[in-house]
Amino acid sequence: MFRLNPLHKAAAIIVFCCILSGCDYFTQTKNANSKSLSESLHTISVKTPVDSSIKNSVKPLSAIGEIEQHIIDAGLINMQTIDSSIVVDLKYSTNDNFLGIDVYGDFDKCYLQKDVAEKLKMASFYLRSKYPYYRLVVFDAVRPRSIQVKMWDTINIPLKIRSQYLANPANGSLHNYGAAVDISIIDDKGNLLDMGTKYDYFGELAYPRKEEILKKEGKLNYTQLFNRELLREVMGKSGFFVATTEWWHFNSCNRVEANAMYKIIE
Repeated sequence: MFRLNPLHKAAAIIVFCCILSGCDYFTQTKNANSKSLSESLHTISVKTPVDSSIKNSVKPLSAIGEIEQHIIDAGLINMQTIDSSIVVDLKYSTNDNFLGIDVYGDFDKCYLQKDVAEKLKMASFYLRSKYPYYRLVVFDAVRPRSIQVKMWDTINIPLKIRSQYLANPANGSLHNYGAAVDISIIDDKGNLLDMGTKYDYFGELAYPRKEEILKKEGKLNYTQLFNRELLREVMGKSGFFVATTEWWHFNSCNRVEANAMYKIIE
């Protein structure tokens, strides 16, 4: 049998202890490094720059509010649930409107009567089949009469001529039924097409019935008139007709028909 002399035996013991010590050190170091990496992964934060104009214009997500629930209970349809290609930019849910105030609060969606929503979906289809890089953008759709009252009481126009610019809530508006929509067209970069005036412009430049005269006077150019005609074409093919004094306002029916088919959204 092979025997180690005392000197060799002592050396072997020392080597064995060193090996054990090294393994233990390696294990501790590995665990420490893993812990350090794990802690680092939990503490790393990545900051992504956000365009300030977008950040300031976007409202925080919220649960369905009282106005929206009331509209849903009345049976109206959220337009983007049947055509998400349509852009919604409710101007009265911002300060960018002729009143200069937000009258909708957190409500910023496009709701319409079901058949009216189907017509708008068809208009969107017509537009995109002709110009795939264009989309419809909605500025206003259903407008509860309570909001109409707020607007009526806020607008800084003498009472005797106020109804020339805003429907008297006592009589109701087709917006109050969810049977009218304020609308325009944007391109693939999100730019509004030039229609000759801004939305909610008060003046003859916005009047479709005055366009021929305005063209002869050089106040509306070919591009502006072409864009208006395109909007009227796609909306007309799907059953809407334009207001005579607002290039952006389209009705799905007249007031008598709306009164027979729908109820005013209060």
